[in-house]
Amino acid sequence: MTTAAAYEVPPGRIKAFLRLVMIEHSVFALPFAYIAALTAMFLADRRVHWGELLVVTVCMVGLRTFAMAANRIIDREIDARNPRTAGRELVTGAVSLRTAYVGSAVALVVFLGAAALLNPLCLALAPVAVVPMVVYPYGKRFTDFPHAILGLAQAMGPVGAWLAVTGSWSWEAVVLGLAVGVWIGGFDLIFGCQDVAADRAEGVRSVPARFGIPAALYGARACHAVTTALLAWYAVLTDAGPAFWVGLLVVACAFVYEHSIVKPGDLSRLNRAFFTTNGFVGISLFAFALLDLITRGLRI
Repeated sequence: MTTAAAYEVPPGRIKAFLRLVMIEHSVFALPFAYIAALTAMFLADRRVHWGELLVVTVCMVGLRTFAMAANRIIDREIDARNPRTAGRELVTGAVSLRTAYVGSAVALVVFLGAAALLNPLCLALAPVAVVPMVVYPYGKRFTDFPHAILGLAQAMGPVGAWLAVTGSWSWEAVVLGLAVGVWIGGFDLIFGCQDVAADRAEGVRSVPARFGIPAALYGARACHAVTTALLAWYAVLTDAGPAFWVGLLVVACAFVYEHSIVKPGDLSRLNRAFFTTNGFVGISLFAFALLDLITRGLRI
């Protein structure tokens, strides 16, 4: 066996690791990072800097991959006792613990390396972005509001993307980041409703487990109302045009639909609300935001 062959990673192992970290769910966070980055580019010189956008993408995917791998590693024993999660790759052995650790380490190195390519401020603040990613899975062990920690972690995406482009602080990006954090915290409240029985049996803490499914769903509605208001505030701060406002209307309608199909006594369409609708929210708002920037003079 050659040295190269000895270190070759089996393709099946890579696929299993990508399933473990649910790489396709990057669709939830990436669109808002792109909105922030492209808006910053528009305000700076009205040109898309493709190299920076590529590095921002690598940063986002690297950090999210690390976060998901860390989550699965830390929660593997809890996952094994929950019927819904007992089929996850670390529980079944489809992915070894060693592979998960190596994959998470590689993702973290990729994230830090990409941050270093952007600017010194991004590299200096990179560890700050990592902390809530690790704290979140532990949150369900010490607070009834781990969803807020997840929201904080996700709120950093747009702020980081803006910093990547400008190298300076932006309150516009903070407002967009808050919108993303409250949005994701809200749909995590919905997602947590399906695990109430298992969480209560195992002592796992969450809003649905502590306060019940109806309270969690009302909380999610409030979160998404606040998200809509924050996105409107962001539009005002950045002088967004008609296309962005149309996109915001589409997002508001998607939120109404999402909350109409999930009810305390009927969670049968929860996956449609969580995956399909929230994926649509991010992609559709990005599409309208991009259209708005182009019509206002962004040169691609």
